[in-house]
Amino acid sequence: MIRKHKKYSKPKRIFDKERIEEEVKIKKDFGLKNKKEIWKAEAKVKAIHEKAKKLISVSKEEQEEFFERLKKTGFNVNSIGDVLTLDLKDYLNRRLQTVVSKKFNKTPKTARQLIAHKKILVGDKVINSPSYIVPVELEDKISIKSKNKNQK
Repeated sequence: MIRKHKKYSKPKRIFDKERIEEEVKIKKDFGLKNKKEIWKAEAKVKAIHEKAKKLISVSKEEQEEFFERLKKTGFNVNSIGDVLTLDLKDYLNRRLQTVVSKKFNKTPKTARQLIAHKKILVGDKVINSPSYIVPVELEDKISIKSKNKNQK
């Protein structure tokens, strides 16, 4: 059996008032279920930063390839400096839950519920994960599943 590892790490200082207040605000603004989702997103952003730092010394083609991958994901980056300025809110804005709430003018909680109940189509696929990172080319193809009234 393969052991499953955590995709995040908890904060070092558990009772840091400023961090807790900031996390509560982010959780409310983006309609997240719990703070674990914030920590996972922070880990993803940190991984992107680490990859960018490793690419400082490599060839220009590899850097451009990395920037293209990030642009397809929806991050507007042209240099390593741009990648290092990406923050948590940039990442959270690319989540399916946030994109649906902005596109259909829903609250983040309502968008999360629609996604969890398999009512959202991305392209022609049903995605039921609110944390799905939406690529730029699929952003226009997000729709709400219509009810078919001709069923028997």
